[in-house]
Amino acid sequence: MRVLHVSWEYPPIVYGGLGRHVQALTQAQAARGDEVTVLTQAADGALSTSQEDGIRVIRAPHDPPEVPFGEDTLLAWVLGMQTGMIRAAAGAGSFDVIHAHDWVTAHAGIALRDVLGARALVATIHATEAGRHQGWLPGPLSDAIHSIEHWLVHEAGGVIVCSSHMREEVVQLFATPADHVSVIANGIDVQRWHAEPDRTAHAREVHARTGPLVVFVGRLEWEKGAHTLIDALPRLRRRIPGVRAVIAGRGGHADELQRQVRARRLGSVIDFVGWLPEPELHGLVAAADALVVPSLYEPFGMVALEGAALGAPLVVARTGGLAEFVEDGATGRVFEPGDAVSLADAITQAIRDPEVSRTMADAAHRKAQESYGWPLIAEQTDVAYARALDDAARARAKPPVRIPDRSVNLLRP
Repeated sequence: MRVLHVSWEYPPIVYGGLGRHVQALTQAQAARGDEVTVLTQAADGALSTSQEDGIRVIRAPHDPPEVPFGEDTLLAWVLGMQTGMIRAAAGAGSFDVIHAHDWVTAHAGIALRDVLGARALVATIHATEAGRHQGWLPGPLSDAIHSIEHWLVHEAGGVIVCSSHMREEVVQLFATPADHVSVIANGIDVQRWHAEPDRTAHAREVHARTGPLVVFVGRLEWEKGAHTLIDALPRLRRRIPGVRAVIAGRGGHADELQRQVRARRLGSVIDFVGWLPEPELHGLVAAADALVVPSLYEPFGMVALEGAALGAPLVVARTGGLAEFVEDGATGRVFEPGDAVSLADAITQAIRDPEVSRTMADAAHRKAQESYGWPLIAEQTDVAYARALDDAARARAKPPVRIPDRSVNLLRP
């Protein structure tokens, strides 16, 4: 099968988990025998066209307007990126499937489907704008993004999401049938996720010192919930003397989190370490007595899957895809999202009963290895392509159907 993936992230450009996801998926598809091309934005020092791990990679420079990447200029930035992509791929050949990843590639994916005559367009919705804001669209930018997501879902011959929770969200938000949406989890190469013993020991020496260690890893944005962990720490300190925490990551909420720490006088208890290179990050996660994923909104929860691969005891919020991977009392401990008391209780249990925590961590590791390997994810993705191709062929034989009006019934119970 000839596949063109359109993704705004692809190593070395990685903003979050999407870039690594696309890289691993395309490598697994190429290993299956698919003819895979990735279309992405240009990166400093990278060739405009290259062969990487059996994949053709096309890196397109942005067209004007030249604007910074920021909230006020985001739509213009995305426009310049996508028009550059369309021009770079206009002569890239023919494809059976064009696979667009999230709204930032909607215009490029839809245009290239038509320009290149691809037989089907498939879209992965990795997250939704309304979901990130707990079911609301807080302003004109969010409303615009939501409208593009709606358009992409209905233009695509098939939609892929990473959890059953996300399928329900997409069906509700965009008034699309459930059978239009395939659930395919994110994957992981467990063998790649390992920690060097000296790095793990160093992380404990620097951050844990003589007490238990709680670790948060993720983007420092409101929906990732690091503020809930900070709120839980005073209660946790009263129960477990010497407990310390590390917050690893960067993002737009960083300053607010720092202010929250100062207001609670927790500066001696929490280390902010920013972005870490992979070897150091692996050592830190493996050193954790509890890896906390306190997200308020989480389509899947890659940090939990990666923590499981590294053998860390998991404490996660009961939300989205997290609740599908982590079974409370079996592969980790679960608490109510945004509830600092519930989080403190779960961390206390994880630290006070290390033997049970280790049993759960081992179970989570086995689950990650058996059910989330990339060869399986690539196979499931190709099945979704085949289904989209069949549906597209049938649709071409029928008169056009009016697309429903954009849903205004956002995420409601």
